[in-house]
Amino acid sequence: KPGTPCTIDKWIVGEFNCSCVGISKCLPAYCKADTPNASFFDIPVKDLMEATYLGNLMGQKALAILDGQASKCSPAAAKVITRIEALKGAVAAGVLSKEEGGSMMNKLFDC
Repeated sequence: KPGTPCTIDKWIVGEFNCSCVGISKCLPAYCKADTPNASFFDIPVKDLMEATYLGNLMGQKALAILDGQASKCSPAAAKVITRIEALKGAVAAGVLSKEEGGSMMNKLFDC
């Protein structure tokens, strides 16, 4: 109810999906009446790479909060994350075009 003090107000989560956490790129895998057989494999490769990056980043941040310390990942995962961040930075800075960055990202994931 508007005007209710926050000490009394209660909230209930009615829906939580990939759009809520900013990874709407995963929506092609969302099963609905018109797409009852949608799956992980319906997500385009480039969208899947971005969603995976964001999911991993959010997971690391959540783990760091829960552990109360900087998150740790395997050396192999850290290398991939560093390369993705470098490619995104190079595209953002104009060093690489979006097409060049996408091509290099595909090579990174052997696509």
